Amino acid sequence: MSHRVVVLVLDGAKPLDVGIPAQVFASRPTMPYRVRVCGAAAGLVTGGDGLSYHVAEGLAAFEDADTIFIPGYREPVTTAPPAAVVAALRAAHRRGTRLAAISTGAFALAATGLLDGRRATTHWHYTRALAERHPSVDVDENVLFVDEGSVLTSAGAASGIDLCLHLVRRDHGVGLSNIVARRLVAAPYRSGGQAQYVPRSIPEPLGDLFADTREWALARLGEPLTLEALARNARVSARTFSRRFVEDTGYTPMQWVLRARVDLARELLERTELGVEQIADRVGLGTAANLRLHFQRILGTSPTEYRHTFSS
Repeated sequence: MSHRVVVLVLDGAKPLDVGIPAQVFASRPTMPYRVRVCGAAAGLVTGGDGLSYHVAEGLAAFEDADTIFIPGYREPVTTAPPAAVVAALRAAHRRGTRLAAISTGAFALAATGLLDGRRATTHWHYTRALAERHPSVDVDENVLFVDEGSVLTSAGAASGIDLCLHLVRRDHGVGLSNIVARRLVAAPYRSGGQAQYVPRSIPEPLGDLFADTREWALARLGEPLTLEALARNARVSARTFSRRFVEDTGYTPMQWVLRARVDLARELLERTELGVEQIADRVGLGTAANLRLHFQRILGTSPTEYRHTFSS
């Protein structure tokens, strides 16, 4: 029998997030899946980005679903899913239905309580909000998707493709997954543990406080940089510099320097052919082993994998 996939379209649903599972699990003779789209009720659903959806079915579509996808939707922090949707998702899970959320769809899945005590992720822009709204969820901001067996979550829209291909591999093996990836012109495999590549590891400046010292440090990342040297450049005591720096950036000065060094390493991996050992020396991390250690801790991947993904 075909595996029955239902895509739930909530108010504000993002078009790409809706389209990904519908496209990956497309109902066609070569695919062992059948896809249906539903809403909280049949009829017109106002989507995000100026689009609307006309869905033929309501929540009754859940009754024979094997997997339910919850695409991301706009305003997840201020918009709670309807109580009927939450109840229907819980009931489907009790029947053994697999639940998978893409991007901010994790907020609707978290509202069911089914993510309590489990790891989950969402788009990097919303990870902190998800953790604050659902403190019982172990939110991991450094992964593309999380597979907790019967409940799965993914990061931003493109990682929804990774999650869907992962489920195809889980259901039917690598062969079919590769066929689907080729059809989508997508990378056949990206590990769920790979980091969400946020624009920068270091926080954007929140003001002019110590801006000159930050610029001074960024130009000298390959040199030894100590708290005392930074404070001396800023013309304040080390204690004052450290306290006010944390208030301004959310990081200690040396945490900020480390992340700045990893950011510079990212740029060199993308734009040069320097070896990992050379890059480690140039960014002030000393050895390739040290660079790999901090790269893994901050980005959840290795310099080699990062270069493979992003180098031109």
